[in-house]
Amino acid sequence: MSFGGQPPAYTPPPAAGDPSRPPGAAQPVYGEPPRPVYGQPPAPPRAVQVRAEFASPFDRAPAYAPPAPQAPSPAPAMPALPVPVRKGRSASIWAFGVLGFLMLGLAAYFVFALGAGASITGMILALIPLAIVLTGVHLIDRWEPEPRSLVVFALAWGGIGSIGLTLLFDLALTVAAGQRNEFFSAVIQAPVVEEVTKGLGLLLIFAMGRRTFDGPVDGVVYGALVGAGFAFTENIQYFGISLIEGGAGQLTFTFIVRGLFSPFAHAMFTALTGFAIGLAVRRGAHGPGVIGAGAVGAIGAIALHAYWNGSSLLGDFLALYLTTQVPLFVGFILTIVALRREEARLTRERLADYAAAGWFTPQEVVMLATPAGRRTGLQWAATLRGDRRPLMRSFIKDATALAAVRQRAIHGHDAYAAEDERALLMRMRSTRAALLAY
Repeated sequence: MSFGGQPPAYTPPPAAGDPSRPPGAAQPVYGEPPRPVYGQPPAPPRAVQVRAEFASPFDRAPAYAPPAPQAPSPAPAMPALPVPVRKGRSASIWAFGVLGFLMLGLAAYFVFALGAGASITGMILALIPLAIVLTGVHLIDRWEPEPRSLVVFALAWGGIGSIGLTLLFDLALTVAAGQRNEFFSAVIQAPVVEEVTKGLGLLLIFAMGRRTFDGPVDGVVYGALVGAGFAFTENIQYFGISLIEGGAGQLTFTFIVRGLFSPFAHAMFTALTGFAIGLAVRRGAHGPGVIGAGAVGAIGAIALHAYWNGSSLLGDFLALYLTTQVPLFVGFILTIVALRREEARLTRERLADYAAAGWFTPQEVVMLATPAGRRTGLQWAATLRGDRRPLMRSFIKDATALAAVRQRAIHGHDAYAAEDERALLMRMRSTRAALLAY
């Protein structure tokens, strides 16, 4: 041992059996760390040789390769945004099952009565007036769309359930009383039976989707959908018969009269029943009150339907079409516009309650509740990075639904209003943050 001198150079330990190994030193065992020998300094660790692998010939071996950082523990995921309670907002699967069974019977009837070719031709042509009506319904209800299952059920009930009941009644009446004249069938039987069966579908929709039937606009939408479904299937029959009896010429005339001149006829009739039901709901009616309102609306629908059919039988069709049917349709459109304005007023009033509580600014209420404000909001969202109009549309739709929830809560006939309110407020807060994010 020496003090102050340089330490001796490190010499690797001798291999097994090496005479230079000190006597009594333990032989190294593979897989175990070397055991220190008492009285000797511990051997320094060996340098680890890492073979460099190069991705390209231009790479060079790094002087030092720092270790990769340890992966942090996973951060908790953001909770999913809540959604409104589904109960009372969807059609029963059993109702669809029954309608599916009836559809098979109805398809068999058309193939047997008209033949496959005429039925398919009629169905293709019937899609055109159906698309026209659905476009109009979308314009009415685009900011508070009804649940998809109820929309499909309304169309299916009109096109399958109501048509099936009408055909069964016609068959039973034919067996009991024989053939009727055209006036009785068109002006009395058809309006009464068809509007009653379509009104029954509206009551079923109200029973299954009570929490989506908020007022007259919803009633008009559901009524128009039921009427559109009915007209679709009825047009298949009329177009098919015209093709069989008069060929392409008569088919073209029938298509123009039914498909282009009056595609909204059945939608307009049944919308009157839906309007009466929705108005009763807005005023807080339940059960018997809703049924009574539906009966009153059905009487009006029957009268309008009978007048419409009678005008095409009792005089010059074109003259009566221009002097009576067109004004009726214009009046229907003006009524829809008035209902939409009333709905906007109510939406603004209900959202003002949340503005008073600090959820919205007064400017946001105007943007969310008025047509001009919505247009301005969408134009502003289009200027943001990434075109955030979809977010703005979601913001407006949730606000409209929130106002409807508030209205149901005020009337006290929605047990889930508080849960829906909380879900919609949280969704809107998240949407606002996404709209304003950089």
